[in-house]
Amino acid sequence: MSLTRPTPTRPEPYSTLTPPPRLGSTGTLAPTLMAAADGGEFEFFNIWGAERGYMDESAIVKVTADGVDLNSIWIEVQAALKVYNEERAAVAALVSYPTTLPADAVPQSLSAMNFEEASEYGVPQGVRLPNEALKVGYTLRDFDLASRATWKFLRDSDSRQVEALFASVIEADNRKVNTSILGRLFDPTQKSNEYENPVYGLYTGTDGITPPPYLGREFLSTTSHYIASGGAVIDSSDVEDAARLVTTKGYGRQAGSKLLLLVNPAEAEEVQTWRAGKPNGADPSAANAIVAKRDYIPSAGAPAYLEPLGVVVGQPVAADYNKLPVLGSYGELLVIQSNFVPAGYFAVVASGGPSSDVNPVAVRQHTNAAYSGLRLIPGKTPGYPLQDSFFARQFGVGVRHRGAAACVQITAGAAYTAPTTLKW
Repeated sequence: MSLTRPTPTRPEPYSTLTPPPRLGSTGTLAPTLMAAADGGEFEFFNIWGAERGYMDESAIVKVTADGVDLNSIWIEVQAALKVYNEERAAVAALVSYPTTLPADAVPQSLSAMNFEEASEYGVPQGVRLPNEALKVGYTLRDFDLASRATWKFLRDSDSRQVEALFASVIEADNRKVNTSILGRLFDPTQKSNEYENPVYGLYTGTDGITPPPYLGREFLSTTSHYIASGGAVIDSSDVEDAARLVTTKGYGRQAGSKLLLLVNPAEAEEVQTWRAGKPNGADPSAANAIVAKRDYIPSAGAPAYLEPLGVVVGQPVAADYNKLPVLGSYGELLVIQSNFVPAGYFAVVASGGPSSDVNPVAVRQHTNAAYSGLRLIPGKTPGYPLQDSFFARQFGVGVRHRGAAACVQITAGAAYTAPTTLKW
């Protein structure tokens, strides 16, 4: 039996003696509804909002078309998500630290304290902390997501199917938090929080704020830590200049602090070719080509390689840092490649380690610990919390140490543009 689209006509009114036809019967209502559902002119019959709705029993499939058990696929997906999340979390932890404060007052000058020669009856001069401070704020916003399933789906589905659904939610949370951290680092845009405290990025050179002096060195109010490289290919001078921006302000020099070069694999390929005294960049054969000042040295965890003209002097750096594989080193920088760093960009970051308070970005959470982290809220059906599960996360970001990192866009243009792939 085939259904053909009827000519749209208004159905005759039902009499009190004849019951209205049921959907699927041979009366006039059934084909009219069929026509509407099939895209007819009665569009008000269409059902909207089902694009993201409930997991129902039709979603309970056991095997793929080629006979592969779907549960085994879901297990592989969960394992892949775990690795994916660990790498992203590790990268973000190296540039951030947790806080519950809406703002911090960061000293903007370092007093030149000096000892003086003691006298027999004199009293030494007193010292005090500098009273010049910059208030830097952190955002705080709420995010949520829901997981919905019918009772029939939960009754008949395998536990691994349900777990895979929740794993995807956890991945979404992890992605939101960590891309927000990296997004704040790479974005110079200034915002404000609920207390109207300014939420800064790194130094921009356009907001009238001058970096504080360090060891007698003064800086210009136009100093920016967001740089356009001026070339279409990363070169050694780009990295050296970015590292100099950070170290001249005192970062990366504290005990336990490391200078990290965070690069996308696309740029990492070029970094691995740098050798001291050798030209590199877009046109190594040019008379004015950039010449590397140092050697790129593979880490202890890198694949074996041949050194035809000599041997490595000193020890290669460790194979990993904060569980992240270290590709190698360029001078004092640890080279870490990650797909979570946008292609066409890199960052030099002074890191004190995972969640250290000397890291540049702060991640703010609620003062009440019960509202920290990812929270799972039961659904509206008593006794069946999985039917409507709500996930909630409250957090915010902001830069505290504005000179502790430098971000570079690999572009022939003269102006830095924030990556569009990182939203915060």
